[in-house]
Amino acid sequence: MDTQALIDGLLMYICLVVIVTFHEFGHAWMALRMGDVSQREQGRVTLNPLAHLDTFGTVILPLFFILANAFDKSFGGFLFGWGKPVMVDLNNLTQRRRQSLWITLAGPAMNVVLTALVLLVARGAAWAEQPEAVKFCLDLAILSMFLFFFNLLPVPPLDGGNALHSIIGMKEETYLRLSQMGWIFILILINIRPLFAWLAYLAVNSVKMGAGWVGLG
Repeated sequence: MDTQALIDGLLMYICLVVIVTFHEFGHAWMALRMGDVSQREQGRVTLNPLAHLDTFGTVILPLFFILANAFDKSFGGFLFGWGKPVMVDLNNLTQRRRQSLWITLAGPAMNVVLTALVLLVARGAAWAEQPEAVKFCLDLAILSMFLFFFNLLPVPPLDGGNALHSIIGMKEETYLRLSQMGWIFILILINIRPLFAWLAYLAVNSVKMGAGWVGLG
């Protein structure tokens, strides 16, 4: 087993938990703003990670990839996961189509907000001559933007699929049937290596652009 790969994987896991927390908080916060008080009752309008962790998506699957990477380099450092979905009570929304779209987009938007905050921290760490902290921040930013782009793919049950459903006015029954096959869609997507290479390219270059904006050379 590659001990360094295991350590690096666990550090990336911390990044994943932070990203998932911000992402799901974004959905819950916007849902509350749109009138869905059930989010507050469910304890989802919080930055406490325990409120947003999904047993399989945030614990089992990512830790499996971390162990697999430590034992087999062919995995290429791949890490993937998701949080517990924010279940919106549509009966609390007065304009379902428009408000549902805002709630959907709030999650990916928080990825961008988190990336910006992390890059500012990285700038401070660079000024304080803390290269390890800078590296951690950049890894967190890249993973955040990777999941941002992945989530916007127009495939149920990803946010991009949900946004498309709201934009075109797809019937709820049709979308729910498609979402029930979400596991299949996600399994197909994570096995398309060229797609992941393209998303990684977008993530890395967007972080490089953001780093330039905050003066992080």
